[in-house]
Amino acid sequence: MPHLTKPAILATMALLCASMAAAPATQAATADVSPPGANDWSCKPSAVHPYPVVLVPGTFENMAKNWATMAPALKNQGYCVYALNYGATNGVDATGPVADSARQLAPFVDSVLASTGAKKVDLVGHSQGGMMPRYYMGFLNGAKKVNQLVGIAPSNHGTSGLIVPSPDYVPPATSVGGSNCQACSDQQAGSPFLTELNSIGDTLPGPAYTVISTTHDEVVTPYQSQFLTGPSQQITNITIQDKCPADVIDHDQTPNDPIVQRLVSNALTQGSGRPADPAFQPACV
Repeated sequence: MPHLTKPAILATMALLCASMAAAPATQAATADVSPPGANDWSCKPSAVHPYPVVLVPGTFENMAKNWATMAPALKNQGYCVYALNYGATNGVDATGPVADSARQLAPFVDSVLASTGAKKVDLVGHSQGGMMPRYYMGFLNGAKKVNQLVGIAPSNHGTSGLIVPSPDYVPPATSVGGSNCQACSDQQAGSPFLTELNSIGDTLPGPAYTVISTTHDEVVTPYQSQFLTGPSQQITNITIQDKCPADVIDHDQTPNDPIVQRLVSNALTQGSGRPADPAFQPACV
């Protein structure tokens, strides 16, 4: 999802709309496909990995695309892994009002807890998916069900830019300005939604929070707006380039970055109510 000027966006969207008649309707066909390793409802958490992991995709994304590499990586490490789609409008996932999407996350978490017998889950979300769970936790009584929220390039305090689909994705016609993408409007810095979300503070008692950001983020800008404020024993904010300066990963591909996946794994191994180890140094390859 590149960060473009408005004239460029208008031109791009005009081309997208013109190509719609010839574009294959792949979004609806793949909407309910789970990524590899996810949504095995027979999985039972181990003593080593007691919290099932719920993967929450970002704006315009479905679970199959967003978590194609993260889900099997976590499954291979022994986690029970789950993922969902949410917030579909006009056939495009994660574009509805963010508060409504949080109301879809709530019963999914309940289903995971009921199936696994776990007391809490770990949430790992990308972009909107790293921010939206905070509404679930803060306004829908979800905090007591979450051990840790790991946000990968999350829109915690909004973006100063415009959120648009990635160049390789042609959604059904979505108007510039967000009238058909309420989630896009909700993620603009200073929006009424974000004002409400952050009115109760960045964190809540109980859960741990890890934020993983890239200086090359062109969608949620400035990238520092992704960070959360609170006690160090509860929050770890990580800039990827502080660990691996040569990593030029952008917003869209962060969940597929091996370095990011190592940082997520470190966060998930910290135990009850603890964020990622800020001193952890991942292999930079």
